[in-house]
Amino acid sequence: MMFKKWVLLTNDDGIEAPGFEMLVKSLNLRGIAIIAFAPSNNKSACSMQINLGKAMDLHNRDDLISKWNLDDSAGCHLFSLDGTPCDTMIVALDGGLEKVLPGIIPSLVVSGVNLGPNLSQDSYHSGTMGAAREAGLYGMPAIACSFTSFELEGMERGIEGSVQLVERALELLPTVPQNLCRPHIDADAFHVSKWPDQVGARNTKDAMKMLLHAFHHGELMLNINVPPTWNGDFQTTRLGMRWYRDAVQFGDDDHDGTVEARFTIGAAYIDTESVPKGDCDSVANDFASISSLANWPQTHPLALDDELLSHALKQGTDGFPLWFRD
Repeated sequence: MMFKKWVLLTNDDGIEAPGFEMLVKSLNLRGIAIIAFAPSNNKSACSMQINLGKAMDLHNRDDLISKWNLDDSAGCHLFSLDGTPCDTMIVALDGGLEKVLPGIIPSLVVSGVNLGPNLSQDSYHSGTMGAAREAGLYGMPAIACSFTSFELEGMERGIEGSVQLVERALELLPTVPQNLCRPHIDADAFHVSKWPDQVGARNTKDAMKMLLHAFHHGELMLNINVPPTWNGDFQTTRLGMRWYRDAVQFGDDDHDGTVEARFTIGAAYIDTESVPKGDCDSVANDFASISSLANWPQTHPLALDDELLSHALKQGTDGFPLWFRD
């Protein structure tokens, strides 16, 4: 089992969400070995919330193998956790996976496919992206995947674009991750920031090696968004610019006297401003957007500096990030 590349799956919509089911089916159909550690219920927009000091039950959901008509011979284990997306990654990577499936070590973490976009400032709120980032903090290469519509129509495009990215990642990654649970925390690793020291301009070849190394070691994650109108092509992007307008709706005044007011958060419309290589602009033009995002905040010793991240915007002729290759 150690010689097979396993993909560890999670999401924030819950294990029985349509996007997750379709992703599992598609990966299984391609013969990719998968393990699901997904939330038992919908945990959308919970960012990197975790449950501290609270017992969480893990449920074997292999009943879904027959329900979803999966080929068990490809390698398929499905579990749900009564927790958040980040909880699923912490539990799985910090001993839970070894407890329930001894000897199986994932090569890659994939979070999604989310129903609804994760663009621009969604990176702060998204449970889908939060789970991928948490996996990175544990030293795992990770991808967050989203379909940019809240309607299921066209979801197969979101799945196909995401699976193509996953297949490419598996080609680049070793079977056993190099930095799982960070056995050596190396703030002097050649790919991390030397801040506050100034960094000179790097040549493209060196920058590509550093970015790939950062992905292998969990300092860099990928975020893909595929629109329902996907034209079949990819673009390498950065976070774009959008704003949720009229995000607060006011409830009626029919209360029992103990409620001062009632509010609901949910934007009436989204205002987008075009920026060069923005992810919002990319999906608006029917491309699948792939963004390379640093997992650690600025000034953290394992952060990636701005000069290196500028190289992450270079793309190949296939639209994938130029660093995302051997």
